[in-house]
Amino acid sequence: MEERHFAILRRHMVEVIEIYVELARQDLGKMALDERVLATMGKVPRHAFVPASLARYAYADMPLPIGFDKTISQPFMVAVMTDLLEPQPDDVVLEVGTGLGYNTAILAELVRQVWTIEIVEELANEAELRLEQLGYTGVKMRVGDGGQGWPEHAPFDKIIVSAAPELCPPALIEQLRPGGRMVLPTGLKHDQRLTLVEKDAKGRVKLHSLMPVQFSQLETVR
Repeated sequence: MEERHFAILRRHMVEVIEIYVELARQDLGKMALDERVLATMGKVPRHAFVPASLARYAYADMPLPIGFDKTISQPFMVAVMTDLLEPQPDDVVLEVGTGLGYNTAILAELVRQVWTIEIVEELANEAELRLEQLGYTGVKMRVGDGGQGWPEHAPFDKIIVSAAPELCPPALIEQLRPGGRMVLPTGLKHDQRLTLVEKDAKGRVKLHSLMPVQFSQLETVR
């Protein structure tokens, strides 16, 4: 496929996301996502972050396998989770679960700095290469247990997690800046909810359960 074909499919992907957001308005509490988020979804080449054999399917609204029993999340979920973060241009964001770097690239378009953690070394290496090739310089990556966060660079304005712990990891709550937001799936394998965590200026934490989701479980280093 040529780049012009991918561009057309990417525009269609954004239109589908907009429809699904309207259909999920009761769960999300809104009819539309932030225009900055939608514009970024329409810009970042998702086909550059999937295995080459799956590039033609990159703009379908579904997760795709990327190896090691991992997937790239469906575009609708990437867009919703990013929107819930309310990313600002000066934000410093922690991402848990780099995968091949698609969501990392989305975030890098919207915020000042992304610190991203991937537990599978092979995926981390490949993601780093893909992000460098596309010119994303505001990203720092390491291999490790994302549930422990990255305390050396905390606190973070926002945190996003692309795999599901049973409960929100205490280390991530601790590393979230007062006034910050975290978005993640939580729950057991077949009973997960998309969760928004808000920490107020005094450090008090409030959790909002938004909608049912299905993610791979968050792996930890034992």
